[in-house]
Amino acid sequence: MKLPDFEAWSIFACVVEHKSFTNAAQALGLSKATISKAITRLERQVGAPLFHRTSRRLSLTDSGHKLVEHAKAILSEGQAAEEAARDEASEPVGLVRLAVPMSFGLKHVGPLIADFLCANRGISIDMHLSDAKVDLIGEGFDIGLRIAALPDSSLRARKLRDVQTYIVAAPSYLERMGTPRHPSELGEHECLLYALLTTPELWRFTNAAGEEVAVRPVGRFRANNSDVMLHSVRSGLGIAVVPDFIVEEDLANQTIVPILTDWQPRAVALHLVTPPGTIRPHRVTALIDYLVAQLGR
Repeated sequence: MKLPDFEAWSIFACVVEHKSFTNAAQALGLSKATISKAITRLERQVGAPLFHRTSRRLSLTDSGHKLVEHAKAILSEGQAAEEAARDEASEPVGLVRLAVPMSFGLKHVGPLIADFLCANRGISIDMHLSDAKVDLIGEGFDIGLRIAALPDSSLRARKLRDVQTYIVAAPSYLERMGTPRHPSELGEHECLLYALLTTPELWRFTNAAGEEVAVRPVGRFRANNSDVMLHSVRSGLGIAVVPDFIVEEDLANQTIVPILTDWQPRAVALHLVTPPGTIRPHRVTALIDYLVAQLGR
């Protein structure tokens, strides 16, 4: 049995990451000729060119695009295996890259990370805050937190908890415009739209009897962050659909009130997701265990 050329696959991943043979050679401490020979060897093995080469530019071919994620996985698994062996007898050290939704990260993850870093002096964390969906593998993240109904993917996902979603408005808006009694009436109201929903132009609701209603909301304000929308809800500008961690304080203070409480928007949950593969550095496992313990309560 002929073993795969793991070195060539790893070099291929590094060339893609560093965008040139020269940069990859410098990063790996190898000669440019060694890099070139490894890529040529790999192209011969797969039977197709991996790069378009010009004097000014290096770009992936169709075959290169199809194979690059496999190469990144091979490199990542190899690095993780070596780190796991080193870490077994030592305290966790090194960098962990973490992708977190913006509002949830600010409210709930930031304080936890501060405590984690105080307890783990050898670990550094690069936390990326964004409500947009992040490509964990392509952008090199070790861990991601996602609040959604997750589609099938190659990522490994662990559900931490359900997230309650509320239909809310300010008392001033309801006094002025009236309180809808059925989701179908939302089409007659001013709605505030969260742009990063899977289908922001369509709100779906179900009740305990299993009835389903789909509504096309209309409104003058649309944003890709729920915290920003909350200011407009408080001001009485309209009705919004928001998760519990965004609106819990306002509900407690009654500055915002829930409506249509017999109906539920699409169910979502908080998930911890990681790239495929079972071997992880000790530092990544340490942060995963900590987040699961703290956020899965």
